[in-house]
Formats: sequence, structure tokens, C-alpha cells
Amino acid sequence: MELVDIGANLTHDSFGLDVSSVLAGARRAGVRTIIVTGSSVESSRDALALARKWPSTLYATAGVHPHHASDLQPETIDQLRNIAAASEVVAIGECGLDYFRNFSPPEAQIHAFRVQLELAEEMALPVFLHERDAHDDFIGIVSEFSGRLTSAVAHCFTGSAAALRKNLDAGLYIGITGWICDERRGQQLKDLVTTIPLDKLLIETDAPYLLPRNIDPRPATRRNEPKYLVHVLRIIADILKMDPAELARITTDNARRFFSLPVDVVEEA
Repeated sequence: MELVDIGANLTHDSFGLDVSSVLAGARRAGVRTIIVTGSSVESSRDALALARKWPSTLYATAGVHPHHASDLQPETIDQLRNIAAASEVVAIGECGLDYFRNFSPPEAQIHAFRVQLELAEEMALPVFLHERDAHDDFIGIVSEFSGRLTSAVAHCFTGSAAALRKNLDAGLYIGITGWICDERRGQQLKDLVTTIPLDKLLIETDAPYLLPRNIDPRPATRRNEPKYLVHVLRIIADILKMDPAELARITTDNARRFFSLPVDVVEEA
């Protein structure tokens, strides 16, 4: 069984000392390819550096998270463009809107979101999207780019049935994390995952966040890792009444198609 983790924050400080062992653990669990999320110019550069250090295992995204939208300067898009020109960078983002915390004002978030979607269009790269408590503005802006983007994924989806339908109507892929493993907060997502077309389903850890709560025995620390992606896969397979190996094949094929990954990256022995 081979898996692709479409979103892991391996530039996070918690991975600073043991990326090699984290990748070894992921490989033992069947996670052969990991997309390292860029959320600022600095972290995008760091994600690219990791991808170059572990070629054919790690790939990177380049973007500015809405939390950092206020940091967007006139030169920021040029910097992201230069990073994204590398072959190891397979998407623009993480970008989008987050009105839950509003670490950056909504108007700054909207501007940063639009200019990054324009960059994705220019570079013909897919987009790794973030949205929380901002769906009306989010889907409105995404709809402005209808037919202009190669593809886009609503990363770490935890929204409503209406939001899911609008995302799917806009052609978005849907990324599911360990949120679905949470017996306290994940029931709505468990119900909604049955309505996601299989060819639009992607899975991710969002490591080091969102440690799946169905891991038994529980890890000694709360740090999530790509090796735990299998727990997300298994709970979705159980909900859909599918063979986990078949669901792994489908989500891996989806990830390969979405990010234009070389076939041998996910099919090597």
C-alpha cells in the first residue's frame, strides 16, 4: 500500500532535529511521497531545501498563509515566483482566507489570496487552499478564477455540507486530515466524506498538527507525523466500506494527477 501525504509542515520547528527518522517512519508506513507546505517566503524556501535534500520523496509548495498576509510586500510575489520555478515545487500555497483568528485583516488576506491565484495561473501550477470561517468570500474569489487554474484543493476541509457542495461545484479537490478521526469534533466530517466523489478525494496529515485520535496506543507526544496518514485512510475506508488498499490506490492516483508527480515516485518498489 502506497500513500501520498499532500500536506505536512516539515519546516516546523518540531521537526528540526529528526526529519530523517520521520521520513524513515513514513516510508515504513507506506507513505512514499510527502508534499511539504510553504506558508511564507521563508518556509517556502525551507520546504524547497528539504525537497532538494530528499528528492523523489519530498516536494514543496510555495505560498503565503492568510495569517501572514499582512507581511506581503511588493517583492513577495517575485520571491514566490522564483521559488516556484524550481521543479521540486508542485503547487502555489498555502493561501486563502482565515477569518477565525484574523491574524491579518480581511482586506490584506483577500489581496494576498488574489495575487497568489494570479501567480498560480501564470505558472500553470495547482493551488493548495486554506479556508476557515470565510467561505462566502473564499468561494467568491475562487469562482473568479474559474477555468483559469489547473486545479485546486481545499486543504484540511472541516466545513459544512453547503460549503462542501460549493467547493465541489467549483471543481475543487477536498483534502481530509485527522480531524475525521476525532470522536468529539469529526462526526459531521464523517457524514460528509460519503458525498465526496472518489476522484476528488485527497488525504493529508497537516503534521505536526491534528494528530489522529484513533491511534492505539497513543504516541508519547502530540506531534503528528506523515506515518500516521494510514489512520486517516483507514477511518475513511471504514466509513465508505472500502478496502483500504483500494482507497490508497485511488487517493495516490489522485495526488499524482493533481501535483503532476512522476509515476515512479509513487510506484517504486
